[in-house]
Amino acid sequence: MTERVKQRLEYFRSREYRSLRNTDAATDMGAKNEGLSLMACRRNLFAQRVKEESPVFYGDDIIGFNQSRVRLAFDSIHLLQGAFGNICIDYESVLKGGLNGLREEIVARYEQADKIAKEFYDEALLCLDIARDAVKKYRDGAKRQGNEKLYQALCTVPENGAKDYYQAIVTVRFMQYILRLNGTTHVTLGRFDQYAKPYFDASKAAGATDEELLELTELFFLSLNMDSDIYVGVQMGDNGQSMMLGGCDEKGRAAFNELSEICLTASEELKVIDPKINIRVNKDTPLSLYERGTRLTKQGLGFPQYSNDDVVIPGLIALGYDEKDARNYTVAACWEFIIPAYGADIPNIGTMNFPLSVELATKKYLLYSPDYPTFEKYVERQIREDCVDKIESLNRCIEPPDAFLSIFIRPCIEKGRDISCYGGKYNNYGIHGAGIANAADALEAIERAVFIEKSVGKTTLLRATCKDFVGYEDVQKRLLACPKMGNNEDSVDAKAAKLMGWFADSVNLKPNNRGGVYRAGTGSAHEYHYSASYVGATADGRNAAAPFGSSFSPAITTHVNGPLSAIASFTKFDLSKIINGGPFTIEIHDTVFRNDEGEKKTAMLVKAFIDRGGHQIQINAVNREILLQAQAHPERYPNLIVRVWGWSGYFNELDPVFQNHIIRRMEYTF
Repeated sequence: MTERVKQRLEYFRSREYRSLRNTDAATDMGAKNEGLSLMACRRNLFAQRVKEESPVFYGDDIIGFNQSRVRLAFDSIHLLQGAFGNICIDYESVLKGGLNGLREEIVARYEQADKIAKEFYDEALLCLDIARDAVKKYRDGAKRQGNEKLYQALCTVPENGAKDYYQAIVTVRFMQYILRLNGTTHVTLGRFDQYAKPYFDASKAAGATDEELLELTELFFLSLNMDSDIYVGVQMGDNGQSMMLGGCDEKGRAAFNELSEICLTASEELKVIDPKINIRVNKDTPLSLYERGTRLTKQGLGFPQYSNDDVVIPGLIALGYDEKDARNYTVAACWEFIIPAYGADIPNIGTMNFPLSVELATKKYLLYSPDYPTFEKYVERQIREDCVDKIESLNRCIEPPDAFLSIFIRPCIEKGRDISCYGGKYNNYGIHGAGIANAADALEAIERAVFIEKSVGKTTLLRATCKDFVGYEDVQKRLLACPKMGNNEDSVDAKAAKLMGWFADSVNLKPNNRGGVYRAGTGSAHEYHYSASYVGATADGRNAAAPFGSSFSPAITTHVNGPLSAIASFTKFDLSKIINGGPFTIEIHDTVFRNDEGEKKTAMLVKAFIDRGGHQIQINAVNREILLQAQAHPERYPNLIVRVWGWSGYFNELDPVFQNHIIRRMEYTF
């Protein structure tokens, strides 16, 4: 780490720059937009936000594009925040031709376009004018400040194509900044090591040293963190700045490269939450890469998250994605699998609440079930009915237009259609699957305690759950003692496989209202708390409103024999059939990483999950005692990072409910 980077990192960690932001009340554009089309309303809102922004340079800042206003203009009348986020734009085209290149393509298509396309192109050109105003503000500001390096870069990019690595990272930073002013949230960074590599190579060919290129990468990474506390998200840190490294190219050849390694080094040295590193791996990935990734995990960053090409790519192809596009997949803000430049999927549009379906089936059908197989058929019926209801409801959703975002989804310009009018090549919906382990555990407890052992009567179970086990503590104790998913128990694991199979069969490839299809997944995002909050006590012994396990992981009350048992339990299903995304999530005590042996065992653990057909895995290096101390004395731990669900954030910036969930998760040791 160079002295310049050290100083920037200290400046960032001081948080002093936050006091320089404009905290004035936000402008309400609702009245000014009265009577206008939604496209025009959104454009006006975008223009107002750019107008109110001022160029801000934090210290020795050669990248710029820091959001100066805490509260952005809004529209209280029209629904303009839109459904489109968790998306990966066409960085390749922006870097190659700049905004002017996209403008020229639109103009070239204009005369031959139909009426709808011309309306879209008109809006797109106006939005590009607004973006140009934002660039000019920063270019002029850099000149006034004497920031010659940034000024010279902004004389070229982002209006024109990048010529070197520095110009490329300035362009990518600009795209994050300007799309957020447009109201687009959770814009992922995609396969940075692939689309930025030509510019990295150009700088290297021109004489840039490895140290200089690493310094630029670290300055770029730090720039991504400067505004993360004011980005829209469920919690601070939930900002969508995920970066995918490695994997394969469109011909299936290994794509991990020199820039991939520099990104890992930058992340390891900085120890900040953005970008959130992901690595694509497969059965041929050497243990050395897992060991390299484990060095990041050791830092307590909560990443990298690993995705398995051998499972994800076939799964995406089965859902209708072209092989070339499937090989180019990245992740959305958390872990949903999406296609850069071509995808207009909404991968988190809904959630399947497995424990709720099992709870409903238990209340409706348990008394009338003479045996467990009969009851299980009722559960299947309930899940399928719930999926049908959810799809019918979601197919009534209407997404507002977003002309500016559409410019950066390649097929939108080619078709002359806004992203809301099916402009993307892929217009699919993804449904999360929350509480899989809790639901499987409940079914196991019902079969074992009610039907096999008959230690708990049907009526007793219904009364106990209705009373949240108050007065029925002995029943709860018996239910909690039943086998749980995560301990390599075939009986309960088979039930989880059935649940996932019914869900996938009921959701996958079902048509949505945008010309696309539905995709089933194993993620929960924040639904492990919110969806759980309206589910009563369940037959696994869980109390009413108690949270589920995070995404694809054991219930938080489960005592798991060890990480290998958990991996065995969660890799008994063909996960390519439930491939919307949602990682196997485990917490490993930070003492494991105190020696090389512990690091190697962790790397081997990740490799074992991938080799067994796991689709996605993330690891938290945690210490419960430190987390408890951080809750009691937050001022002592301002930079303590944890993995929350599909992203990493600062522990002290989280709501207590999410802090407590992380504390309650089981810590594994070897």
